Formats: sequence, C-alpha cells, structure tokens
Amino acid sequence: MSIFAPFIRGFLPALAGLAILAAPPALAQGAGPTVFAASSLTDSMKAVAAAYETRTGTKVTLSFGASNILAQQIDQGAGADIYMSADTDWMDFLQKANRIAVETRRNLLGNRLVLIGGAGSKPVTIAPKFDLAGALGGGRLALADPNSVPAGKYGKAALTALGVWDSVADKIAPAENVRVALEYVSRGEAPYGIIYETDARVDPGVHVLGVFPENTHPAIVYPTALTRTASASARDFLAFLSGPQSKAIFEKAGFSLLN
Repeated sequence: MSIFAPFIRGFLPALAGLAILAAPPALAQGAGPTVFAASSLTDSMKAVAAAYETRTGTKVTLSFGASNILAQQIDQGAGADIYMSADTDWMDFLQKANRIAVETRRNLLGNRLVLIGGAGSKPVTIAPKFDLAGALGGGRLALADPNSVPAGKYGKAALTALGVWDSVADKIAPAENVRVALEYVSRGEAPYGIIYETDARVDPGVHVLGVFPENTHPAIVYPTALTRTASASARDFLAFLSGPQSKAIFEKAGFSLLN
C-alpha cells in the first residue's frame, strides 16, 4: 500500500465537504424573470407574481415606474426580461431600438381614464368645456407628466378634446408617474387629479368624479413583450400573464382583458 493512502483517504471526505459548501444555494434554482412594469400595474402584478411563485416555486422580480423611464432604462442596457408598458408609444420606441423580441409582443390589458377628487373636493361633471379651472381655484391638477408619461399624455389628450386643456395647463402638478399623481390627491396636496380607474380603486382616500369618454383620448392599451436578452424562464411567465389565474386578478382590479 502506498504511504500516501491514509492521507488520500482523509483528504477525499474533506474535499467532498468543500464541494458541498461551494455549491450554489438552492434558491438560485428558483431564480426567475425580471419584469419592468408600468406603475399602474403595481398591485395586480404583485398578486400575479405571488400566484406564479406559489405554482412554480420560481420568484419573479418586479420593477415599477413610469413607462417612459423603464423603456429608457431597457434601452440603456438594464437587465429586464419582460417589459409591460401603459401605452404603445414606448413599446414602439423599444421595438425601433431592437430591444424587444417582436414576435412576443401583444396587447394584454385595457383601462379607463378618470377624474378623481380628495375628501373635500366639490363634484365636477366631465363635459365639453367644463369649468375644471374654476373648480381648482388656487389648487393644482395632479397629472403624470403630460409630455412623456402615458397617463399624463392620455389626460392632456382628453382635456384638449374637451376644450379644457388651455384653461388648466398652468395649473398642473406634474407627477413622475400615475401613482404619484394619485398620492397628491390622496394626501390633499391637489384637489383633483387624472389617473386610471384601476389606480383609483386602490386608495380609499380618493373618489371618482367621472370617467372620460373613450373618444376623447387614444385607447389605453398595455402591451407586453420579452426583451431580446430575456432569460429562458421569462417565456413561461409571459404565457402565465395570459392564463386564467392572471386574468382573474387583472379583471378583479378593473382592467379589461385584450388577450
């Protein structure tokens, strides 16, 4: 027998132990896709991701924000697997930049645009040339940035079509995204705001004063797609978004189903 045999017999178990210690943690096996989603999808997507994790054991990482900011981050190389926008413009932007897998793009959801008020706001009726400026008085109208954020663009379009925009353009409290606009009204920092119907449902501090007619603004559409750098796990979650469990969550939140 070799004089090294005892040493080898003692060394191999130790080496095996080191191999076990060096193995990646079990949680890494459940690592799933990263989803960049419009802020108006916050509550629904958290519920969808939780349902998916329960079913598959795969964790979904969610990042919420204004659609324009998220699209720009993806264009600059952010590690997103799925992009969910609140309008088609920013999905078009990424498609032109060759950042999404075009064959996976589809319109998933729809929404409605509403005028909200806080606890002390007076009733206002949405109609052509309605006196929103008078209702505001010295206050401001909470609105996501009308130059870039989808909710703000829809809001400006609706007010323009109704002949109201020029009277309130200098009374806007611009918000980073639609959820911030909601908070302005909920906290009493603005007497009125324009947001999506689904966002109004999540905050008891606001109430809906009226729904803007659909013919006053472009259709509110939420397109979704895989990015060109998407991980293998992302395709399964993308399919889950159109499945019955996800659809039930979206419908309960007030979204209309387009796919």
